[in-house]
Amino acid sequence: MSAMGAGRAVASRRRRALAKALFAVGLLAPGLINPGLAAGAERSARGPAPASAPSQWQGAAFEGDRDALAKLAAAGAKVVRVYSESHAWVLDEAQRLGLKVVMGLWVGHPRLGFRLDDPEAVGRQEQGIRQFVLRYRAHPALLAWGVGNEVELAQADPLPAWREVDRLAGIVKALDAAHPTMMTVSDHSDEDLRLLAGCCPQVDLLGVNVYAGGVFAILPRLRAAGVSKPVVIAEFGPLGQWQAGHKPWGAPIEPTSTEKAVYFRDALAFLARQPEVKGAFPFLWGAKLEQTETWHGLLLGDGSLTGMTDALSAAWGKPVAAPAPVIRGIGIAADEFARGQEISAGVDAVSFDGSPLRTEWKVLTESVGRRPDSDHEPPLERMAVRVLHEDAASVRFIAPERPGVYRLYITLRDRNGKAATANLPFLVR
Repeated sequence: MSAMGAGRAVASRRRRALAKALFAVGLLAPGLINPGLAAGAERSARGPAPASAPSQWQGAAFEGDRDALAKLAAAGAKVVRVYSESHAWVLDEAQRLGLKVVMGLWVGHPRLGFRLDDPEAVGRQEQGIRQFVLRYRAHPALLAWGVGNEVELAQADPLPAWREVDRLAGIVKALDAAHPTMMTVSDHSDEDLRLLAGCCPQVDLLGVNVYAGGVFAILPRLRAAGVSKPVVIAEFGPLGQWQAGHKPWGAPIEPTSTEKAVYFRDALAFLARQPEVKGAFPFLWGAKLEQTETWHGLLLGDGSLTGMTDALSAAWGKPVAAPAPVIRGIGIAADEFARGQEISAGVDAVSFDGSPLRTEWKVLTESVGRRPDSDHEPPLERMAVRVLHEDAASVRFIAPERPGVYRLYITLRDRNGKAATANLPFLVR
């Protein structure tokens, strides 16, 4: 066989392997797996999956330990999305639990100091990705490769970052034609979305991280922008702190866990009806400090389940018999207080069976946030306030002597240990 003929044969085998992988995850119908795919499996994969194709990937974005992963599987998830090679342990554990993994390959962010114009840094990153893919490409729990996550953040022009992600996706495909590649971007302006339409031919799936009402609008926006790839909602959740209403001094107002649960219920039901959505990953199965201790985590720091995890479990076909407490209202006497002034606050909540709830009240400092060039968020300080009275529904305490911005955190638990959360920002003058 000539060198040219051999090259065509290798390319054909790679395309056929990719086509089989895309069919396996619901992106191609059986009739498309034939020698005619030499014309381009990638182009065929962009159309919507037929009704007979496997259902959407159901699972969550994950950052946690083995116990948290076991709880995710028990809740009815089938797929878990992780962000970087540091979570390689998830592959073996997922195999044991019957889960599949969208395995993240971390790609350096220019906003965090990675230089796309530094050949040595780019080469080291590529070599690390090559070695990782070669090591894990045959793992039975592997479903797809997630190449990068919001690499373009804070860049005036996202294209250089996206082109590097596309280049790396091409390398991954050359090493492993059996698993599709996914790039994940943040929710951009329509102008930036139009740039996605033709920038990244090596990417099989477009992941989008989108929050609040944006999840209901992103699909028509992508199609209007000319994006034709299959879509994965790679992260989604209720109002982010950058979207929420604020107190006069700037503190964002976090929804209660009950309000978040309603959001996840409605968003998951909506996404399940969208045939062009190949997967949907609520953010984040685990605990996470971002603006507050509870804004984005679906679990508490001790692993407690919540009304949000109940909503996910119901959407995945495993409704719970004993749901988490429901918060019906919260309130604080005022927004601003003098040093040493008495503060009173309350919560109206109910357990699933009417049994008593236990409430933890604590005051923490407000987050200072993250610098634009860092993902590190300093830990919050717990304030030792003098408590005058506390029960399951109300608390009275003395304001801190140090002026500043604080939050009163409210954590309710039922007799099974399930939790509901809320918090109330306040200012001490």
